[in-house]
Formats: sequence, structure tokens, C-alpha cells
Amino acid sequence: MDLSLTEEQSLIQDTARRFAEAELAPVAAELDRTANHALLKQHCAKLAELGFMGLNIDSQYGGTEAGVVAFSLAITEIARACAATAVTMSVTNMVAEVIQAVGNNAQKAAYLPRLCSGEYLSGSFCLTEAGAGSDPASMRTRAEPTADGWRISGTKQWITSAAFAGVFVVWAVTDPAAAKGKGISCFLVEANRPGISVGPAEHKMGQCGSATNEVHFDNVEIPQGALLGKLNDGFRIAVSELAGGRIGVGSLALGIGLAAMDYATRYATERKQFGQAIADFQGLQWIIADRATELEAARLLLMSAADRKEKGQSFAREASMAKLFASEKANQACYSALQLLGGYGYMCEYPLERMTRDARITSIYEGTSEVQRIVIARDILRQYVT
Repeated sequence: MDLSLTEEQSLIQDTARRFAEAELAPVAAELDRTANHALLKQHCAKLAELGFMGLNIDSQYGGTEAGVVAFSLAITEIARACAATAVTMSVTNMVAEVIQAVGNNAQKAAYLPRLCSGEYLSGSFCLTEAGAGSDPASMRTRAEPTADGWRISGTKQWITSAAFAGVFVVWAVTDPAAAKGKGISCFLVEANRPGISVGPAEHKMGQCGSATNEVHFDNVEIPQGALLGKLNDGFRIAVSELAGGRIGVGSLALGIGLAAMDYATRYATERKQFGQAIADFQGLQWIIADRATELEAARLLLMSAADRKEKGQSFAREASMAKLFASEKANQACYSALQLLGGYGYMCEYPLERMTRDARITSIYEGTSEVQRIVIARDILRQYVT
């Protein structure tokens, strides 16, 4: 088995690392502190210039065609510097991928070039609702047929990049009489449509620099051509695309964990107590060794899931495993790193407290750790059912 990267993958990883170190790391704390969306928009525009907003999109639509492995590598490097920027990049790539996967030629031509080029600074997924988080099939947003298309009404919650997205991918109930999950459809809705309003920014524990808002749809009229994929096939689309999104979130978590342990390990070699560097104490060495081993295992799980997706093989179980393990171990890495710094780790002047807050959400969004375990177990148990 060849685990080495291709020349293109290495180039993208290196480009992402250099961009993150030069452009993102110096202002990550400021973005977290001020939630300055003008700064985040600048990051999005520059990422688009680098081709990072359509890494797995066909070149005919302005995409990079670099593949899923390259996407994972790039997200990890961006997240090492700024998780808020990384999640925006990840979601925009997801939006582009779902349009490419199930959109018709007109939809691809209309939206993919705008997402890849940065004309649309971001795209947003409108799936989650107040009463439909881990159970999206319970959504209440409705899309009713009209003479010219559809009319959407409802509210979506915790929508990344909603404040400046160019297009929303919206899930809504189109057949309320159908069995649960069977009467949901997916739509492409331009953000400037009358009747759409974006709520105030959410006050979050971490990733404060990313835009997260409610999106309200008040009798929003959309044309017939806005239907994405087949009628009443939206739930299947959501489940399929969330699997790919878990590779992005797992990669993001990995980046945060690596950055935290890198900072703490360097600190441990410089900080002296009892007449020697604290890195010389075996207890701390074991912490460093355990976290490094776990993060390397997370990387390999992510590479496996990304490689399977890139090859067109089944990857849902592998993506859930990678997301579960990477997010849990990234959280542990951040707490271990903070502990290595002692009291300094708890201070806002040091980046560990921000990284720890940023890592926490990775075990919640794109499916909680508990949901990932359900997905994994169901897939395993399926082979034992006769």
C-alpha cells in the first residue's frame, strides 16, 4: 500500500500551509476576539484565488479537480492556523460538491463557477432546525408547489456563513403525508431572494470568527428549476453529503489538535522547572507520545476515508470513524496541550484556550460523536442480519 502523496497533493498541502502561516495565523486571535466578518471575507476571497473553494470540482466549472485527499490535507493546514476560516472553506466545498453530484447541467453552470471563483464568497447548507438536529427527518420547513415553482417557509438554525453566502442548499418537506424522511426535497435558493432574512450572529463558545446564524424563509418564491436532484429524494442527498462533510470536519479537528500539541511541545522544551526543561520529565513525554500517536491514527483514518471517496468506493462508515476519532482525539489533544502550559494555557494571551474552544464543536456538528457511533454500529451489524 502506497501512503505517499502525489506531487499535486503535496503542492496543495504546502500551499495551504504557507497561506495559513502567512495570512491566517497572525490574525486568528483577532478574528476570534472581534468576529470581524470583513476579515473573514478577505480570507474567503484569497482561498478562492488559490482554488481552495472547489478542490474536488471539475475544471470546466472553475474547480481545481485535486480530489478528496487534497481537500482533507488543505483543510487540516488551514485549521492549524484558523478553525473559523477552515469551517467556512469546508462548508463551501460541500455546497459545491452536492451541486456537482446531483445538480443538472444548468444548475452546475449557474452556481459552481461562482462558488469556485469567489464571486459567491461562500455557500451554506440549510438543513438543521431547532427541533431537527441529529434527527433531520423531523424538519418542519415546507416547500409548497406554486404555478411557477415552489414557495418555502420555515427557519433553519446554526447555518455556517449564512451572513454572506451567495446560495443556500435548502431542505424542506414537499410531501407531508409521506413516511418520515421520504417526503423531503432539496433546493438551490439564491440568498438575495425576497422573503429571506438572516438572524443575528450567534454567540458561541468557540470558532467565534465564523459566521453562524438562523435563516428565515418567509414564503420565499423559487422557480421550478431550483429543485436539486429528484423530488422527495432530499433526505438521501443529505445523508450522502453529510458523509463527505465528516471528512472535512475530521480534517479540521485534526488541524486544531496538531497545532495545539505543536505549540505545547515547543513550550515544554523551553519551560524550565526544578532545574530542567519540563520536556525532560517522563510523565510529560508520555503525554506527548500518546497524543502524537492518536493524531497520527486520526490522520490515517481520514486519508483512508478520503481515498475511498475519491475512488468512488463506499466510504460512509470510514468517514464516520474518522470524524469520531479525529474530533474526540483533537479535544483530548487540546486539553493535554493546555495542561502542559499550566496556568499560562488558561490565559487568553496564549492560543491554547482558543484552540480548546474551537475543538469542542467538532464532536457536535456534522453529526455528534453519539450519532457517528450509531452510523458505524448499524453498518457493522448489517452484515450479521440474515
